[in-house]
Amino acid sequence: MSNRVVPPSLLRRGRHAWLSPRLWLRRVVLWMGAVLVGVVAIVFAMSAEYANSLHQGVTEFSPLLPFVVGPAGLALVVWLTRKFFSGSQGSGIPQTIAAINTENEERRGYYLSIRLALGKFLLTVLSLFSGASVGREGPTVQIGASIMQSLGRLTRFSRVETKRGLILAGGAAGVAAAFNTPLAGIVFAIEEMSRNYESRTSGTVLTSVIVAGIVSIWWLGDYTYFGTTSAILNGSSAWIPVIVCGVVGGVLGGIFSQLLIFISRGIPGKMGAFAKTNPIIFAAFCGFLLAVIGALSGSSTYGTGYHEARMILEGTGEIPESFGILKLLATLVSYVSGIPGGVFAPSLAVGAGLGQNIAQIIPYVPLGAVVVLGMVAYFAGVVQAPVTAFVIVMEMTDNHDMIVPLMAASLLAAGCSKVVCRRPLYRALADQFINEIPSKESKSEIRDQ
Repeated sequence: MSNRVVPPSLLRRGRHAWLSPRLWLRRVVLWMGAVLVGVVAIVFAMSAEYANSLHQGVTEFSPLLPFVVGPAGLALVVWLTRKFFSGSQGSGIPQTIAAINTENEERRGYYLSIRLALGKFLLTVLSLFSGASVGREGPTVQIGASIMQSLGRLTRFSRVETKRGLILAGGAAGVAAAFNTPLAGIVFAIEEMSRNYESRTSGTVLTSVIVAGIVSIWWLGDYTYFGTTSAILNGSSAWIPVIVCGVVGGVLGGIFSQLLIFISRGIPGKMGAFAKTNPIIFAAFCGFLLAVIGALSGSSTYGTGYHEARMILEGTGEIPESFGILKLLATLVSYVSGIPGGVFAPSLAVGAGLGQNIAQIIPYVPLGAVVVLGMVAYFAGVVQAPVTAFVIVMEMTDNHDMIVPLMAASLLAAGCSKVVCRRPLYRALADQFINEIPSKESKSEIRDQ
């Protein structure tokens, strides 16, 4: 074993780098950005829950009011989106991926900006008040990435890797703060947002996730997003629910993703032509459909699905057996309408509903175990990111005894999903954003920011 001596020049260079004002500026920007992302994510979460509770109050006051609030609210959201916040519609994760994969500063501003972050925040909250089946986690990713992107522009970082690292860190911090799942934030950044992950950005992502997670825990405490379950699988027959949930969740998740990709290219036929020429009226029609689905589900399909999934997992409350399928339809209609909002939480709620259905045909398995398997399987089928799926469900439910079954169901579901939908959802949507050429109006908006 040879004793290598570090040259004095390298030591001086290391000390110089440690004392570099530019390096410390980068660190301060990163820490400030992570704190800001954490605070905004928490305020966003609280606002979303308040909007959900307001809509619940409207529904309890009169079952007919959603037939007014839904169409009017979605029409208003689409009008505001097209008038003031063009580019904020949809999940927000595809836009973030597109921003990471482009070197054009003007196009990156088309995907991420403070204007879009503000629009994403306000319009998602308004959509939830209107009864849309959307989540706040995807929008939080775009908001976090927009904050980091804007701070990077203010400090005029020149290296492309640094700018991409800041965007990646902002998105990861958004996931960590939104769900209080720091490990899932890191895994999601590696597996989904940056397929070509570089080691030089790892410290940036880790630091951002840690800081944002600390802010979340300090403010809200160390909570679990979907509650807790201690259910486990025992015996050789324990693999039966893993296989059933993996196949059913993967196929349905793949079908849902394929439908979203297909619809994002334009609804075919007369309906598509009407939606293109009359987007506000079409959004109102979608709001009416959401009210119909909500009435059929006993008002359980409105909002993120967080409370319904928690009740199913913990075995409290009465959730209709049709919840899983109706929640899937409500999420699809919400996406078609053209409003901002993500599919993270609704997909996990759909998976919980599917798990509830599957548990009825496998009565010898604990309900909680089948529900978490349904959640991880359907979510993995939608996003085709199996590692992220099982990590995020494990952290959300605080059930570490189910790691191996969750991993198996997640991998099986992702494989089944690829048979139905060849390309991952977010990656396919991001490619569409990259291939689109912003209009002259959009370009002028970017220059005015």
